[in-house]
Amino acid sequence: MQTNELILADDICSYYKVDYSFISDLQRFGLIEIASVETATYVPESQLQKLEQLVRLHYDLDINLEGIDAIAHLLEKVTHLQDEIVALKNRLKLYEDF
Repeated sequence: MQTNELILADDICSYYKVDYSFISDLQRFGLIEIASVETATYVPESQLQKLEQLVRLHYDLDINLEGIDAIAHLLEKVTHLQDEIVALKNRLKLYEDF
């Protein structure tokens, strides 16, 4: 992964006004990925949208990490089910066209 695709964790903490321990805890729960390059810690750019969502859940809605973990799991499941519905609708449309 190139460093231009990584955002310094300290910059994220400053921007969102969160402690580094929160980002570390999210990584420990397996909710986001963290990359270490030399002595610095980075968050991949691809994880930024998910991180923003998790920050809002924790700080705006005051949801603890265990709750965030459960919500993230359910949101992932809903997304998977929505994708499956779209695929099934597409397959059904093939049969309806005949």
